[in-house]
Amino acid sequence: MITIITVGKKDEAWIENGVKRFSQRLRAPWNIEWLYVPHSSHEGLTARQDESGRILPKLDPADFVILLDETGRELASPAMSVVLQKAFAYGQSIKIIIGGAYGVDERVQARANFVWSLSPLVFPHQLVRLILTEQIYRFQEIAHGRSYHHE
Repeated sequence: MITIITVGKKDEAWIENGVKRFSQRLRAPWNIEWLYVPHSSHEGLTARQDESGRILPKLDPADFVILLDETGRELASPAMSVVLQKAFAYGQSIKIIIGGAYGVDERVQARANFVWSLSPLVFPHQLVRLILTEQIYRFQEIAHGRSYHHE
């Protein structure tokens, strides 16, 4: 199972429909669950520290933690599929973090096993949730050699 920890409220209806569409296609161990961390009532550095403080207790020492960050490594879908497959092969639980508007602090960055960038572009958090869900479905299909992903 992949747990996605995200700062913010539940999805807007149009995002929820897309997330549901891809989520229903996922099979263990690729299936996902969502953990929502409330936005901080603060801004800037204080918000980043507050939200990071809410994320950290949701991480276990044995988890393979992937942090989504625009400064992270950009990998093509097949390569990212391999990253997740290796974590599954080692029996690790995978947790993917989508930080808040101000990002996460150095404690969460230090805990991440892998910092991943979806793109050098910045996307709204709601859209990131949909893109991430589709990509996890794509990773699953790549891992099983199915035709969803074309090279």
